[in-house]
Amino acid sequence: MDVKENILFITGKLAEKNLRRVLDQIEDKEFNFEIRNLSINVAALLTTDMIKRRIGNTQGFTKLILPGRVRGNIEDLSKKLNIEVLRGPDELKDLPTLFGRKSLDFDLSKYEISIFAEITDAPNLSVSEILDIATSYRNDGADVIDIGCLPNVKFNHLSETVQELKKHDFYVSVDSHDNDELITGGKSGADYLLSIKSDNMFILDEVESNPVLIPHNGDMNTLFNAIEKCIELKKTFIADPILDPIHFGFTKSISRYTQIRERYPDIHIMMGTGNITELTHADTTGITLMLLGIMSELKLNHVLTTQVSDHCRTVIKETDLARRIIHASNENNMTPKHISNQLLVTHEDTPYKYTYDEVIELSKNIRDPSYRIIVTKEGIHLFNRDGMHTFKDPFDFFQHLNVGKDTGHAFYLGVELARAQIAYQIGKFYSQDEELNWGCLVDNEEDDKMTFKPTGPTYKK
Repeated sequence: MDVKENILFITGKLAEKNLRRVLDQIEDKEFNFEIRNLSINVAALLTTDMIKRRIGNTQGFTKLILPGRVRGNIEDLSKKLNIEVLRGPDELKDLPTLFGRKSLDFDLSKYEISIFAEITDAPNLSVSEILDIATSYRNDGADVIDIGCLPNVKFNHLSETVQELKKHDFYVSVDSHDNDELITGGKSGADYLLSIKSDNMFILDEVESNPVLIPHNGDMNTLFNAIEKCIELKKTFIADPILDPIHFGFTKSISRYTQIRERYPDIHIMMGTGNITELTHADTTGITLMLLGIMSELKLNHVLTTQVSDHCRTVIKETDLARRIIHASNENNMTPKHISNQLLVTHEDTPYKYTYDEVIELSKNIRDPSYRIIVTKEGIHLFNRDGMHTFKDPFDFFQHLNVGKDTGHAFYLGVELARAQIAYQIGKFYSQDEELNWGCLVDNEEDDKMTFKPTGPTYKK
């Protein structure tokens, strides 16, 4: 018979009751537990040094679990107490994920789809400007920089551009419908040429670049002929049947990708997503993940992305994350859910960590004048020792605030209530003193639990 482990949970006065409730609700517990209140109101204010001084006897326990926001070196604490020490999740409601149904850590370092990122107006940019954009795109996840040429616009520095990018270790493709530009790009060292059709295959005799083949005037037979020609020549290539915009052949174009994959199971295929992301006024995160899912099912190999429209300004970064999520989904034989929440930019999988009744219970234990703010599906709750107020509009709290002449505190509450309103309106999780999580759209600084947080702006002198 397996012996249950004994776990000691550390907490503060305000969270003790909720911690016990959460632990009691875990079914079929494979552990015994004790909760130890270290005589501090807010558990998040504990540090490992404070815990070391206050914890007392830990003999008989196999594991020590601290509140998620505790700061300090838990390895040193573990050595001092001679017991395994873990940080729990930041939010108490997430504690059950440590037990019974353990959350999985998915490997997002792997992917199968490569990203071509197009600089669409390259002829109008200087070489240094193109290099700066290419560097930014590479930092966001692009594998190949696609130099976009423009119809009837001279690109006198095309050769210099390709050579400079190659000098900085970029993979480069030249994207043009002008044969002379394609030849120039190829002779300058471009790795790929977009796009080669059945009527300009002669270019392949003059350059060593790998062609991206597309149909001529939408005729798939011309694409098949070009593919067969490259196979005959033993020429490495990529095929792109072209994804059309919604209501301009979108569904039919998806079927073309299915058709070409069934006909050629082993060739490399590209999908350009710009006709959907750029020509659809909807958030690109969901669109991108869906298209990458289609690509994964059809085993497509390359995606061509653009960032022209303002609403598409983070598409490369989103595509990089989407390909990793989709790969993890496929590798683990599961739907792309609970792998990463970084594409949930306007919503949250669990926006409310507390119920209204739990907030009321929590507010009864407050003995100081500091205001707490929590959001539930009923609204925004503001409370301290003097009572609790619940509204949906921050302006409704104004007459109930007691901040005197403390303009810094008033400003702080205004900022926090505005954040809480946004979270309530769109279904984001709100945590007081924390930025809202906008997923991959915003590069938030990683919270270092080994250090104390810097002084907030309302307390700086």
